[in-house]
Amino acid sequence: MKKLFLAYILTGFMLQSAQAGPLEQAERIHSRITGIQPSEQVLLDMADQIASGDTQGAAWLAMQNEAFYSVTLKDLATPWTNRDFDVFVPLNDYVATVIGAVRDDRDFRELLSADLVYTADSALGLPAYSASNNDHYAALESGGFSLRDNLVATTQSSVSGLPVSATAGLMTTRAAAKSFFIAGTNRAMFRFTMLNHLCRDMEQLADTSRVPDRVRQDVSRSPGGDSRVYQNNCVGCHSGMDPMAQAFAYYDFSYNPDNDPQGDNGRIDFNTSGNTDPATGTRVKAKYHINSSTFALGFITPDDRWDNYWREGPNMHLGWSAALPGGGNGAKSLGEELANSEAFAQCQVTKVFEQVCIRKPEDAADRTRIAQMTDSFKTSGYRLKQVYADSAVYCAGE
Repeated sequence: MKKLFLAYILTGFMLQSAQAGPLEQAERIHSRITGIQPSEQVLLDMADQIASGDTQGAAWLAMQNEAFYSVTLKDLATPWTNRDFDVFVPLNDYVATVIGAVRDDRDFRELLSADLVYTADSALGLPAYSASNNDHYAALESGGFSLRDNLVATTQSSVSGLPVSATAGLMTTRAAAKSFFIAGTNRAMFRFTMLNHLCRDMEQLADTSRVPDRVRQDVSRSPGGDSRVYQNNCVGCHSGMDPMAQAFAYYDFSYNPDNDPQGDNGRIDFNTSGNTDPATGTRVKAKYHINSSTFALGFITPDDRWDNYWREGPNMHLGWSAALPGGGNGAKSLGEELANSEAFAQCQVTKVFEQVCIRKPEDAADRTRIAQMTDSFKTSGYRLKQVYADSAVYCAGE
């Protein structure tokens, strides 16, 4: 084995070319995928695969390392769970679900609509999952348990109290609710879902040509006394956002703002059929009628019916699926709309590319490769590990 190891080193010195040799490529692939150096045996096994033409196999071998789950995937998903994009927040159900779904090669589109959450294996003896705190995941993280080996798939409806029809993957995890359903008007859930999973913020989506008939009452039609500001700025986001954020009309995050201002002991709250909010007289949460006197003639949200006005106009280029109707009720069907767009696939690929290659796409070759990887992502069943393998192979010779 030592002779083989030395032979690879000598080969690397002899091949003084721009293309890295098998050993260097193996080391780079492993480092980019896991953030750590491989053991000597893994390095040699990967180099053997690369030398035989199976660079993809070498990348998949690297993804068997625990660090791919506890470091790489955790660092990818953690900023998605909070408004500050902080990578150092504690492990939570949102991040654990991303890690478990990638480990299990699940269709990544499910993560915006499925009745799914990953919890720690009960055999570890940790505090049970709670809809009212993060103790379960804090104990999993502080105990140093493997995130590759100790995550188990279960249903949100069985642990959170949500009906199956109200579950929408990551959007209805406790961590997402704590960050994006807390207070406010629930537009934050839509905005951060677009940012995290379609790589578009509201300014990039602004389209003043859409009909503004669903803009809520809390939006001034004359900000600062100038209606032109509304017509040329505000309406560009709200005319498309408000009809889609209506999908979250029955959701809130229940917490005590006086004794628990950060909502550490709060929980997601959903008005099921038969529940009536005293402020609205319907299932719609009171937050949807907040500041209703700002523009009394604005839209009054009656239910959770959403419609995608961006299927026409410039945002049609986000690549909405022709197989879906472009409207529906509730977060689950909205999640399906977003996850089946071309922008969703491109966004995941671009994020992984930037993480693995440690740079943004720079030129036409990079953009072509990202387009190819996006096609591969879709044809492979939206498996994110395939994107990691493709990205690592592309950047291995740099």
